[in-house]
Amino acid sequence: MSRALLELHEVLFSQGFGTRRVCWGLVQQGLVQLGEDRQPCEDPAQAVDTAGLVFWVQGERWTYHAQAYLMLHKPTGFECSHKPGAHPSIYTLLPAPLRQRGGSAAAGVQAVGRLDQDTTGLLLLSDDGKFIHRMTSPRHHVPKVYEAGLKHPVTDNLLGKLLEGVVLDDDPKAVKASSCRRLDSHLLELVLTEGKYHQVKRMVAAAGNRVETLHRSAIGALELPASLAPGQWRWLTPEEVAALSAKQPGG
Repeated sequence: MSRALLELHEVLFSQGFGTRRVCWGLVQQGLVQLGEDRQPCEDPAQAVDTAGLVFWVQGERWTYHAQAYLMLHKPTGFECSHKPGAHPSIYTLLPAPLRQRGGSAAAGVQAVGRLDQDTTGLLLLSDDGKFIHRMTSPRHHVPKVYEAGLKHPVTDNLLGKLLEGVVLDDDPKAVKASSCRRLDSHLLELVLTEGKYHQVKRMVAAAGNRVETLHRSAIGALELPASLAPGQWRWLTPEEVAALSAKQPGG
């Protein structure tokens, strides 16, 4: 756990509650309380211990995090972009402070990889650049599990092609699934360790079928919990972050 003494207005600024001037004003106006017992504090320069710090801003409870690690159950119809086109951004599903950590929207949490607007499931977000790189770099072989609903039945021939490797139109080198299996007559589970553009859809198409629904159920050791409904998010636990950051076989 990160431990440091910071002035209260700097705590608020680091957590995304506005500019330093705005954060100073929030404290002076009595809109910030400290601890579970909500102790009032009107001194923006008061030094506070960030270890395990719980605070309240305008009546909402927050926990201090030196860096942000989140999971989001991405619903269909949302784009993984700060500047979406035809659909709303996934970032609108998060509280404003998470989008503004570090002082600006550009410095807030970022999606760890992307899911298409019509793809659902587990999406990680963080403001830790090293963590994002480790999760997305194909060199680290982080497995990602997808469940694909197909137009035509899942055949042994299809499974064989995906395991042996198929050639996509932008890369002469064949790409293959780490594993794949039939979950139902038209439902396929596919595990990949890299993230090319529309990779699952293109691989299935190259193998002679078509993806009609796509859901990511796991990343590394982390599974999307059934308790997290589409559109909901939560902080990752320190144990979950450690498990995701652990070296993968072959990575």
